Amino acid sequence: MKEVLSAPTSAIVQNETKRVRELFDQFVVPSYSRFDLVLERGEGSYVWDVDGKRYLDLAGGIAVCSLGHAHPEITKALTEQSKKLIHVSNLYYIEAQGQLAKRIVDLIAPGRVFFCNSGAEANEGLFKLARKFGHDEGRYEIITTIDSFHGRTLAGIAATGQQKVKKGFEPAVEGFKQVRFNNLDAMRAAVSSKTAAILVEPVQGESGITMATPEYLLGLRKLCDEHNLLLLFDEVQAGHFRTGKFQSWQRILENSDADLLPDAVSMAKSLGGGFPIGAFWIREKFANVLSAGSHATTFGGTPLACAAALKIFDVIEREKLATNAREIGAFILGELHTLQKKFPNVIKVARGAGLMIGIEFQLRFKAAELVKKLHERGLLAVPAGNSVVRLLPALNLGKSETEEGLRVIEKLVVDLAKERK
Repeated sequence: MKEVLSAPTSAIVQNETKRVRELFDQFVVPSYSRFDLVLERGEGSYVWDVDGKRYLDLAGGIAVCSLGHAHPEITKALTEQSKKLIHVSNLYYIEAQGQLAKRIVDLIAPGRVFFCNSGAEANEGLFKLARKFGHDEGRYEIITTIDSFHGRTLAGIAATGQQKVKKGFEPAVEGFKQVRFNNLDAMRAAVSSKTAAILVEPVQGESGITMATPEYLLGLRKLCDEHNLLLLFDEVQAGHFRTGKFQSWQRILENSDADLLPDAVSMAKSLGGGFPIGAFWIREKFANVLSAGSHATTFGGTPLACAAALKIFDVIEREKLATNAREIGAFILGELHTLQKKFPNVIKVARGAGLMIGIEFQLRFKAAELVKKLHERGLLAVPAGNSVVRLLPALNLGKSETEEGLRVIEKLVVDLAKERK
């Protein structure tokens, strides 16, 4: 283990922090509002900055680090695969890509999988699927929802229901419109002769962890069937066992008697555990809509990416991490609900499923400032919207680590309540 820097070296460390920041200031496009942390290494659910300070990571790289940091089995899988093949292009067959596609299909339903590099790219695939599907009838419009998030490409921001991501990039890509989330009447009224598909996140993540109701999802399926529309789910953030099921819509509907199958699903983030990989699954009925030559990507489904993703599936299954996500998530929510009842003037509500949890604070508390306060106390979290703090930790988060994180959050809430007085 690396020796933690001692107090006398603090000036040197500050110089190192300054040096790294100066590199960014000079050479990196300033498109992010970064927190003032320079992280150096990680292990499990902890990361360390260049000062040697340890942080409990409940941010998980924004729901990416499904097995935490520096997991030895991912390292081994990447090392062994890199000795054989790193990249050959999709002009050829590689067994690992076929195996990974089968793992995904087995957990959803008969269909086919396309591999890419990110969630934004996976959603672009859904947009093209919808356009190709409706092309011969002149249908190209996709209805999404207010407060949704579907990526930062031009089409992605047109699909996204948040004005802040669209500003400065007008005119918007044609063919997208947004209606209120969890409102079937609004969705029904928006369908027109140009509509080809409906795209929703079963759990809206970026706007603060808002879950679709079972009735809403079932209603969308019925609406799409009535109008011959594709039902598309964006599971980039909420998928890959984060809610305790492979995909979040499966968790939302697990106690429903009705069956629901979307027509296509985008995924990424936790799929590669930190190694870049995205994918979208297409229902068998529509698997040939994107025929040869209609869609492609240079780096999609490389041997290296597939090796990492396959190993993550193995570990999640062997260690029953879907169950762990449920149990640890339920424990966190229970403790947060108790905390909310004690301090309703600080916490408005806590919500979510599995290890996708949002703590909505009263409006006077700003999410970004709260996250900074948590950083000072040794905990990483993710802001969402104006006043929601997201917890998106590794799926193998342990009970002791969970309790440590809850103590930090509770202490912050107590201090905020004192400030109010």
